[in-house]
Amino acid sequence: MGDSNVNLNLAQESFYISQDFLNKYNRPGPRYTSYPTAPVWQDNFGPDDLEQVFAAADAAATPVSLYMHLPFCESLCLFCACNVVIQKNKSVALPYLATLKKEIDYVARYVSRQRPVIQFHWGGGTPTYLSPAQMEDLYGHTLERFTIAPGAEIGIEVDPRVTARDHLETAHRLGFNRLSMGIQDFHPEVQKAVHRIQPFETTRDLIAAGRQLQFESLNVDLIYGLPYQTAERFAETVEKVLTLQPDRVAMFSYAHVPWLKKQQGSFQKHLPEGMEKFCIFRAGLQKFLEAGYIYIGMDHFARPTDELAIAQQNRTLHRNFQGYTTKAGADLYGMGVSAISGISASYAQNYRDLHSYQEMVERRGIATMRGYRLTPEDEVRRAVISRLLCHTVIRKAEIEQEYSLAFNEYFAKELELLQEFSRDGLVQVSPPEIRVTMLGRIFIRNVAMVFDPYLEQQKLESRPLFSKTL
Repeated sequence: MGDSNVNLNLAQESFYISQDFLNKYNRPGPRYTSYPTAPVWQDNFGPDDLEQVFAAADAAATPVSLYMHLPFCESLCLFCACNVVIQKNKSVALPYLATLKKEIDYVARYVSRQRPVIQFHWGGGTPTYLSPAQMEDLYGHTLERFTIAPGAEIGIEVDPRVTARDHLETAHRLGFNRLSMGIQDFHPEVQKAVHRIQPFETTRDLIAAGRQLQFESLNVDLIYGLPYQTAERFAETVEKVLTLQPDRVAMFSYAHVPWLKKQQGSFQKHLPEGMEKFCIFRAGLQKFLEAGYIYIGMDHFARPTDELAIAQQNRTLHRNFQGYTTKAGADLYGMGVSAISGISASYAQNYRDLHSYQEMVERRGIATMRGYRLTPEDEVRRAVISRLLCHTVIRKAEIEQEYSLAFNEYFAKELELLQEFSRDGLVQVSPPEIRVTMLGRIFIRNVAMVFDPYLEQQKLESRPLFSKTL
């Protein structure tokens, strides 16, 4: 049973913190789209290992989630840390799509048509880089090899700058029912700095077209912490977003990782940091709460009637590489360059560069670069971290029953560490449960990090691995 007063209480919070408090908790940490996180995965996990995982999952007859990565963009947004290929000449999509279809064929051999696909997502890059005819061809190819369940969540990421009405009409006709689009920020100076000029009117008109075509859900992405942002400017962006009435909002912290993405170094001296960045986040948070959105946590907001909000209240919310989802229990098959699969107690990732991906698929059928098989302890800790991030509460008895352990003994070290979090007002620890407070939702990654023993050994790495938690 959920806490129906949480959002009301959140809206009444002022969220003023001290500089010392921020310095203490604003430190590098994972976003926990998986546990263990990707730096722990192993290069000796290859295609043979993934085929074994495929076979076991098919025998278990679990539901299926499909993800396809379409990496192409016409121009580079300088804040971007995704795996993208910048190319104005759209002929590059043709050989990629041919390879992707070969990978689809190979993976489909390991997925019985009796297993329903309950979630299907195209991400990127920019999936609408493809022409409507290419979209139709790829979707049709997939449909011939997998069984899409009635009522499946079928989503596509669209860029308002390059998406035409023909794209939306084609997507809707094919069966896509969820649109997700990037906004990031509407202020002209911010847009210029990050090389993403996207007028409000362009976004407004695309959302209007999506509503006219009756897509079931329209979601938008924002980023706080971009160059030249201020709390006042970001509040203005959020006010404009609220006029669009999206069903869900992802308000991500800008991940500054110039050691991975060199283009980010071009605006380093103009980035808001520390308390200034927190004030930008707080401005957005309060605007969405005042407008009645539920703060799911980990940067996400949803309308009270949205299935994400309902799932969190019912404690059925789940988290995978696509973010928060209501489709718990599905095995995720990722296809395309850099795509990640999460199947039962294993993870696998495809090669991240186009040449290696295409060469491997042509030669082997799949392009596994690395992966990981969870240990029994990993599975326990994954369950704890997942429930923390999805439900904001860990009920000790549930973990004890499911994994045959004594929670207080198993996590004695973690409970000791949480005492300081409790004193700082981030969690409430009681005999039956660990509950994240309203302030703790903002720093929930830090709370999750307490349960991650791999972080200690990762501190020994000579290079940074994660962006800061805020």
